[in-house]
Amino acid sequence: MLSPDDDAGTRGGSQTLARGLRALQLISEAPDGLTIQEVADGLGIHRTMASRLLATLVQSHLVARHDGRFRVGAGLAVLGATFDHHLQDLAMPVLRELADRTAATASLLVAEGDEQVAVAVIVPRGVAYHLSFRVGSRYPIDRGAAGVALLAGGPRRPGERDLVARAREQGWVMTHGEVEPGAYALAVPVPRSAPSPPTALNLVSHRADVLEAARPIVLVAAERLAAILA
Repeated sequence: MLSPDDDAGTRGGSQTLARGLRALQLISEAPDGLTIQEVADGLGIHRTMASRLLATLVQSHLVARHDGRFRVGAGLAVLGATFDHHLQDLAMPVLRELADRTAATASLLVAEGDEQVAVAVIVPRGVAYHLSFRVGSRYPIDRGAAGVALLAGGPRRPGERDLVARAREQGWVMTHGEVEPGAYALAVPVPRSAPSPPTALNLVSHRADVLEAARPIVLVAAERLAAILA
């Protein structure tokens, strides 16, 4: 059993870890990096404490300092590359080809509990207007085409939407405005063996006709990706 002192130390350590992870997230979301004071303000802590957190992140090569600003370091890329057996790197060529062929934003999402998480996002080249969202974005798993496709790729759940059963039967699903108002989404489950999480290939556009025409292409891309990830 923990003593009161041990318990206090555990809480303090957990809080420090949480702040460090939050600092890393803030920096990763800032293309131009952040100063110590900006990190302190973002975390709601004193500048001195923010400086200690950043020093630890720099020592771990998760953050790099240049011209007084902190940006993500190469160590973070190494950690990210190991996620799910290099899932992102393996999927990128398929996503790039899919985005450029369909003129729509292509993404790969996985299920984590009751959420869907974007692990790769590619916008089409040579298109004046497109929809996009960032890697790491999380949404409820029961909303949008990608979430429905993830549920369709997993075991049946009590009370699941009829749309999930339909997606399981036809191998694809299309939705409108469930995650982003006005946006159309087309998603296909990517079959993978356990213990890999449910995975889905997702295409997003502001035009329904673009996605309707792209359906055969997305189905083939999902098959190719499944073979690559096998």
